[in-house]
Amino acid sequence: MSLAIGIGALALATWIYLVAFRAEVWRVRLDNPPMAPAVWPEVVAIVPARDEAETIGAAIGSLLSQDYGGRFTIVLVDDHSSDGTAEIARHAADGHAGRLHIIAARPLPPGWTGKLWAVSEGLAAAERVAPEARHVLLTDADIVHAPDNLAGLVARVAAGGLDLASLMVRLRCESLAERLLVPAFVFFFAMLYPFVRVNRDRDPTAAAAGGCMLVRRSALARIGGVRAIRDRLIDDCALAAAIKPGGPIWLGLADGTHSLRRYERPADIWAMVARTAYTQLRHSPVLLLGCVLAMTVTYLAPPALALAADGSAAGLGWAAWFAMSASYLPMLHYYSRSPLWAPLLPMVALFYLGATLESARQHWRGRGGQWKGRAQAVSAGPGKP
Repeated sequence: MSLAIGIGALALATWIYLVAFRAEVWRVRLDNPPMAPAVWPEVVAIVPARDEAETIGAAIGSLLSQDYGGRFTIVLVDDHSSDGTAEIARHAADGHAGRLHIIAARPLPPGWTGKLWAVSEGLAAAERVAPEARHVLLTDADIVHAPDNLAGLVARVAAGGLDLASLMVRLRCESLAERLLVPAFVFFFAMLYPFVRVNRDRDPTAAAAGGCMLVRRSALARIGGVRAIRDRLIDDCALAAAIKPGGPIWLGLADGTHSLRRYERPADIWAMVARTAYTQLRHSPVLLLGCVLAMTVTYLAPPALALAADGSAAGLGWAAWFAMSASYLPMLHYYSRSPLWAPLLPMVALFYLGATLESARQHWRGRGGQWKGRAQAVSAGPGKP
């Protein structure tokens, strides 16, 4: 009983800290963009795409429809697609001659992840088609941008003197698996990288959301381009970490900009998490063990104590479970989900913990970082780089 009380007290103390002292990780804030700059600078977008026939037309169409006062060019990098991605994009650009440039990526060289190689190819092409562009919009082939999205990002960069501004776009939340698991994915991301801390100049916390990042070209040049992070699976946060020591960054939640990526089954989200979760833990068995213990105490112990223990241990479990559920409500509201989903967060956390363990298993088997036929985080065994 004393052990149960101790675990319950630790769980409740953890949630008190997270809610009261962890940089408002529970708060969901949609910030209005600053006032427009006096002159709109030229921007070039880089869109890496590998077998994105389902979404590329809408993504390119939304970029071509941006309400932006400056010159805006798009470079689509066809990363060896086999489904007609490039042709669909070309058709989407009918009537916008000269604004969309489609290039084919060269074969993937050793030491690069597929996405970053495609981005590198796009940046090289941008030097030819938009040499005067001061900013680069790095975006994915499944993102539909609100008409004012680019203008808002440029205004924010100009007003804040930022080197990087990024939006966590609204992820698709329609299937049962998405409704149960997607809001928690963003919630856990915010727990790991509190947006308030990311946006503080003197705070070392650095993160970005790869679906929508506006970067100063000079900042990319300062860090040596994407070559400096060429082997990173979590490329968005790696880019933010490389840029922030030399200039301020900003991360926020998007309103009208959203992802079309489908996760129809829990297995789809499981695979997405398993691709990079162990990379987040730096492929360390020690950090993996720490993650298991932390998730168990923080998310799994409260309902276990509330439902199975007695007396003070049960009371502490109920209190921690309530604090957990309450902190989750703003994210559920952002995704237009009922508050009744909140008490299910421990079950969702167990799912993500299982996917993290699977990520480690895949890494140890030499099949880490699986994405569209590529294994990009290979290891010979546990604890080996």
